[in-house]
Amino acid sequence: MAKRSKRASDLTIEAKVLTALYFYGHGDYQKPVGRSHFVAQQTVSSVLAEVTTALNHISFRNKYIKFPQNYEDRHLKRLRFFNKFGIPDVLGCIDCTHVRIVRPNEHEDRFFCGKKFHSLNVQLICDADQQILSVDASHPGSFHDSFIWSHHPVRYHLDNLESEATWLLGDSGYSQRRTMMTPILDAEPDTPEAYYTQKHVKAMNVMESTISLLKARFRCLLCHKALHYRPQVAGLITNACVILHNICNENNVSEVRLTEEEQARELAQQPSVEALHEPAGQNNIDLQRGISTRQDLVARLWALRGT
Repeated sequence: MAKRSKRASDLTIEAKVLTALYFYGHGDYQKPVGRSHFVAQQTVSSVLAEVTTALNHISFRNKYIKFPQNYEDRHLKRLRFFNKFGIPDVLGCIDCTHVRIVRPNEHEDRFFCGKKFHSLNVQLICDADQQILSVDASHPGSFHDSFIWSHHPVRYHLDNLESEATWLLGDSGYSQRRTMMTPILDAEPDTPEAYYTQKHVKAMNVMESTISLLKARFRCLLCHKALHYRPQVAGLITNACVILHNICNENNVSEVRLTEEEQARELAQQPSVEALHEPAGQNNIDLQRGISTRQDLVARLWALRGT
């Protein structure tokens, strides 16, 4: 018997959700829904749009992507991070990852990233347990990580916490600031600065593992897949996958891993981190405050070693 393609109107809500989940998890369009019925690409696109829009509803985002807004919540995040990684006052880690898209019709050059393909540069902030606290999938692939962060509402939120010691860990692609701790690349061996940087690098691994887990669960985000949608829609799909990732974590869903080949391909297609250097001679008050805060943190870590 010939297989008959299902239309979106033929599908139950359950079938629509399962069809969207199949796409998020595999990045493939053809989804079997029975022995003699298959969902065609056009139907999958329609169903995917419906489910993705639902997952991006403000109620879902507020429920499942929660950056700590009060002192008590921030304190619990900082305490958890300290207990796992031994660095005080850290809310979490920040980094960006590229999600490949097909060549857009508008502003094509903005989306052309350093690895010579079109992408979104997606900013993520995670906590010590691989829960994603913030996602911003609205920026083209050519935008630098530090530029995205410098204009982000979370940055202004943290900057306004003047009386509270709290910060994120970021790699050398970010500017050192009072609320952003970066590694000290030229630290001499066996010094407090080297000790700080070793702990910083080890703690930042949680960001790398979070991105790897997100893309292992939702392979439509892998760079060798490429989302065949307009940038805005690709951003909404990315948001939906982050929400589902957090739901998986909250329900203790078993972790999955990328294969070694997939991991290698993904790393090869992510632009390399270039250390960000402040302009020479610039009288940057924020930079000086950041360096001073980091020096205090270096001293605290050195004093705590071995305890």
